[in-house]
Amino acid sequence: ARRGPPAPARGEELAGAGTAAPSAGAPGEVWHGLVLSDFQVRAVHAIREGHNVLVGAPTGAGKTLVAEYAIEDAVRRGRRCIYTSPIKALSNQKYRDFRDDPRMEVGLLTGDVTIQPASQVLIMTTEILRNAIFESPGTLHDVEYVVFDEVHFLDDPERGTVWEESLIFAPPGVRFICLSATIANIGELGAWIGEIREHELVVIESRKRPVPLHHYLFNPAAGVFELRELDRVRRGKAKAAPPAARRRNRRGGRPPPPGPPDASGLLDELAERDLLPALVFSFSRRDCERLAARNTRRDLLSDEEHARMQALQEELVRLFQLEPSVLDGRLLAMARRGIAYHHAGMLPIDKELVERMFTSGLLKMLFTTETFALGINMPARTVVFQALKKFDGVSVDYVRTREYLQMAGRAGRQGIDDEGLVFSVLGERDLAEAPLERLLSGAPEPVLSRFSLSYSTLLHLLESLGRERVLEAWEKSLNQFQHREESRKAQEKNRRRQRRVVEAHLSFLSELGYVDAEDRLTPRGEVARRIPGFEVQVTELCYRGALENLPPQAIAMVFVAQIHEERRRGESPWISPSLFGGVRRHVDGILGRLAGREAELGVPTPMKLCDWGLTAAVIAWCEGRSMEELAEATEAGPGDICRTFRMALQLMRQVRRAIDPEWDLYRRLGEAMELVNRDEVDARRQLELG
Repeated sequence: ARRGPPAPARGEELAGAGTAAPSAGAPGEVWHGLVLSDFQVRAVHAIREGHNVLVGAPTGAGKTLVAEYAIEDAVRRGRRCIYTSPIKALSNQKYRDFRDDPRMEVGLLTGDVTIQPASQVLIMTTEILRNAIFESPGTLHDVEYVVFDEVHFLDDPERGTVWEESLIFAPPGVRFICLSATIANIGELGAWIGEIREHELVVIESRKRPVPLHHYLFNPAAGVFELRELDRVRRGKAKAAPPAARRRNRRGGRPPPPGPPDASGLLDELAERDLLPALVFSFSRRDCERLAARNTRRDLLSDEEHARMQALQEELVRLFQLEPSVLDGRLLAMARRGIAYHHAGMLPIDKELVERMFTSGLLKMLFTTETFALGINMPARTVVFQALKKFDGVSVDYVRTREYLQMAGRAGRQGIDDEGLVFSVLGERDLAEAPLERLLSGAPEPVLSRFSLSYSTLLHLLESLGRERVLEAWEKSLNQFQHREESRKAQEKNRRRQRRVVEAHLSFLSELGYVDAEDRLTPRGEVARRIPGFEVQVTELCYRGALENLPPQAIAMVFVAQIHEERRRGESPWISPSLFGGVRRHVDGILGRLAGREAELGVPTPMKLCDWGLTAAVIAWCEGRSMEELAEATEAGPGDICRTFRMALQLMRQVRRAIDPEWDLYRRLGEAMELVNRDEVDARRQLELG
């Protein structure tokens, strides 16, 4: 949508509206001062006609307007709307966007924070929605729409099944507004949703960007060039390369592999040609900070901008009640030169400060990981890929086309830039090996099902459907839908594999005593049903007495260890036996035997065992130490520590809701939560201040 004539006064907007949906007509129609594009008009019409909607459009094309239209429609008709997002940061941003609108009451549910949960408009993570669908479907009786922002997340290997479960099991009357960046198989995804949901689904796809992108390549020796010139650059490199014999060192060995290419020449040119602000994507947190520090030799702000940045920083320090010394820290000092960095390893408050400074337009060069491109609406004039390879948890490889397009899509600001500029920095090996045609010109990868019923979901299904119908869930999955094009033999093979997986899980639950001989849930099973994610581990620790009589800091230690996963590869850090060594051995013994039995039964994905790497840090935190002091206890970054502590708090809350308040553990969990939920870890406080 582009900016159109002024919006009518608020009184005029609402006068005579009654229960009718907001009107929108042909392209060119104005809604709240915005001229609707063709795909927005089609989406609005589909909503008015009572359909589910799946919208696929490039980053920055205006998909959010479709969601806002549905929200306003629900509010005007006295119904409710749920807006879900894949990450808490995006949920928090949407909450802030909507909470100041006097026409609607907005609540937030993220696991970290619960604010006005009975509101007409609820912002939540997808996991919270899935849990509500299974645990309290009656609370969704008056929900008209569920907005799935970034619905292509359903092919996320770890979390994608949450999106599928929500689509399959949500109450029939709920309509879905699904928003996605461009995906190759949007028709297939739409056909599946249309099959499993009661309302007809309309697929709306647009490949047009409001601000077109221009893609360039950069090599320190060759300079800036376009994809069509790649062969010329390669030939020039081949001629300039010395003979192999001369590339060997004096001892006959090969030279060390080259380091990351130097992009300073490109950044110089962007600054000189006034092509800022630029988002510089690097897939290493350390490199983001290193590159930002290296570029502080630049001063990218004018005198007037310096004054505005100083005033903004002082205002943010007051707003978030920070110590005045924060102004002298590296992050804000760097920002006063127009430079900053942003990544998931930072404290949430530091990420918040950077995001506020970036949206002000005063940050000219931001070095960031790919998390900055997800959902958050913060475009720039230019995007630079410092590298095209990233570690995917298993190996280092070139990014997927969809990932590239999501990040590249941050280039180009509507109403400001005629085009967005995208530069990929290439080393010598990249010139020969990088899949540049695929990235710059290819179609994004299709969304694939990651459906895998959790123990908690199976317990819910056993309770509501019975054992015989549990397999119906598999039959409704995108996994089964995507196998339909295969031969009958291949389909049956996939079906048998799915049944074996379900039966292995059910056998494990039966052995543990979570269901009785008639497949009814036992008290143990009822507890596990209400703890999604770590249901077996936590339930067994509770029922086997491993958490009884532990002091609060030891309980916090166990829950943090359940969540934590060490980023650093290599040997695990040494932990003093004095830090509840006996407790750790006891817990490891219980969970290790459980994981072994899972393997014997054929459960393909083993349960997560405890990672004790943050033991010293969590105990120090419970004793009142500051976040800065935790650096002495762990190599983990403050952002990782804070995120893990918050997730452990969420898990403790779930366990408290699941168990009998008469248990002594109920009180001890509350005490552990009080020790952990303070200062930087207190998510609600930061949100309310900002």
